[in-house]
Amino acid sequence: MAHDYLKEGLELDSKAGRVGLEIKATLLGGTLLICALIAKLTFDSEDPSKLLAGLATILLGTPLVWVAFKDLWQGHMHMNELVALAVLAAFAKGWYIEAGFIAFFMILSVLIENRTALGAQRDIEALVRITPTKAHKLDNGQETEVEARELIPGDVVRVRPGDNIPADGIVVTGNSTVNQANITGESIPADKVEGDDVFGGTINLTGSMDIKVTKAGEDTTLGRVKDMILEAERTKIPLMRMIDHYAGWYTPTVVMLVFIVWFYTSQTNPEAAAVAAISMLVVACPCPLILATPTAMVAGLSAAARLGVLVKNVEVLEGARNLTAMIFDKTGTLTTGQLEVTRLAPAEGVEGADLLLAAASAEQRSRHPVARAVFDVARKAKLHLPEPTEFHEEAGKGVRALVDGATILVGRGNWITQEEQDGHVKYLVEQAMADPEAEGLSTLFVVRNGQLLGWLGMADNTRPQAAGAIDSLREMGLKRLIIVTGDRESVAKRIAAQMHTEYRAEVLPHQKLEMVHDLKDKGHRVAVIGDGVNDAPALKAGDISIAMGAAGSDVAIQSASIALMNNNLNRIPFLIRLSRQTSRVIKQNMVIGGGFILLFLIFAAAGKVPPVVAAFLHVVSSLIVVFNSARLVRAGEDIEQAEHQALEATTQAQTSAANGDTPGQAVAAPA
Repeated sequence: MAHDYLKEGLELDSKAGRVGLEIKATLLGGTLLICALIAKLTFDSEDPSKLLAGLATILLGTPLVWVAFKDLWQGHMHMNELVALAVLAAFAKGWYIEAGFIAFFMILSVLIENRTALGAQRDIEALVRITPTKAHKLDNGQETEVEARELIPGDVVRVRPGDNIPADGIVVTGNSTVNQANITGESIPADKVEGDDVFGGTINLTGSMDIKVTKAGEDTTLGRVKDMILEAERTKIPLMRMIDHYAGWYTPTVVMLVFIVWFYTSQTNPEAAAVAAISMLVVACPCPLILATPTAMVAGLSAAARLGVLVKNVEVLEGARNLTAMIFDKTGTLTTGQLEVTRLAPAEGVEGADLLLAAASAEQRSRHPVARAVFDVARKAKLHLPEPTEFHEEAGKGVRALVDGATILVGRGNWITQEEQDGHVKYLVEQAMADPEAEGLSTLFVVRNGQLLGWLGMADNTRPQAAGAIDSLREMGLKRLIIVTGDRESVAKRIAAQMHTEYRAEVLPHQKLEMVHDLKDKGHRVAVIGDGVNDAPALKAGDISIAMGAAGSDVAIQSASIALMNNNLNRIPFLIRLSRQTSRVIKQNMVIGGGFILLFLIFAAAGKVPPVVAAFLHVVSSLIVVFNSARLVRAGEDIEQAEHQALEATTQAQTSAANGDTPGQAVAAPA
């Protein structure tokens, strides 16, 4: 991959070199034109002025005429023919200074277009050209510097503070803080400990880590991101395709109009007819129209990529503004996808700590997510867990363990009532299962030596930004927001109540697909949001598919039309706002470009606009379009600022806690 990046970098540098050479030639031609003007004002004879202006025109106009000739030879019609005709007409009339200035301003306009496209490409490539070319590979304890492109899955590399991580992998030893904003778009650095995933191209900030490579080269998340960005750049929205389609008719139509104006005007004033014709050719060059859409789209793509929103196709960015319905997969999208203990319900006469201790001691050998949730909360409570001497697990039901001579059962209520013979215990379990407080929770019952100690309630908690994101989507005019899940009714109802939206529970994958088709049949434009791994048919059926937390997931990046590299749900309203802003900017650019051409064509035909002024105004209109599009690059700054403020507040709170400040002291100190 590093080789590919180097190759692409050389290609970009080559383009930049050509642009640099064109700029130097343009400046030299402009200098000759200025000298020609000075000579015209200084000398009585016009010969020195014409000589300098003629050289400038040849230097500046030859590339334009040559490109126009090649286009015609290949059967293409572009703006180059109009420019070439204007320059040749002015040169033939002996208006060398005018011809030179027309060529100068038109080349300047083309350079603006090329420089804008190249600059935007460099901005996007900067996101993906950050993989180091070297890596420090560990082999039998010996550290060797190797080429990053030579790494293969299974290799172990050492990354020190300040190093770029050379490949995707898993931390095997050490811990650190990693800046992964260039992958996930999150401004807050992520803490990494043993067992955590890391991504190639991210920056190790603090500690030293040994990382086992899982993906290298083009298979890394960074490689997938690069492919998505480049694919997006290659696509065109319908408006761009329409402009391309009618481009072949544009030049002949303009030439016909110019001929008509010249023919009728030349009957009375041949000189004015030539001025009008040349000015019309210059004004009609559609640079502002050509720049209108791609500059806005590239700026929008750059803003989205900066916040970790990767759009595979610009048609998707353009179409997101029209969404009217959104289907959310619950687990891993609106929720974290990880169970957490949220409720301890000890039986009468039992301490909560005793309930948790018994459950965690019995569950500590299980690898089930429920068991891990119980074990994690006990570890955070710093409970000393005795090792079980006997352990038996029944998949999906519960565990039986012998701990300090006591038999402990931990599991679902139905399983406990089957395993426990004591009728009173069965009655208590059945009563607890009917407890309204347990509704919507995954419950584990704990029995020790025939005594019910109580139950633990666990939930897959919603993400912090979930409710706010859905409220924002509702305010933006989306009519149907639906949570779908394969979970039972009570769990789905609890999540939907927090989101204030509708839901469908116990839904199978084919039923989700039917929901998408049903909404589309009713006239909705539907977005389906999930983890990109499950429910692939529903994702593909939606008008737009969005993969949450796609960093590290090949399936997510490949299957979705939009990949959110982090799990921040506020990126979804941002995406729709960005789509609407981009559409507005494109329309503004089209009005600016089209309005300029129509207005000044009329003035030029009336002889009110000299050719040099027409060329200058052409550059101005192109710059207005470029700068108008550039406003989109700043989209999402409010989200970044909010995240930075949250980080600063968290850091201040942690510092205050470490210094032993009370909350009141922490607040009062800055004042």
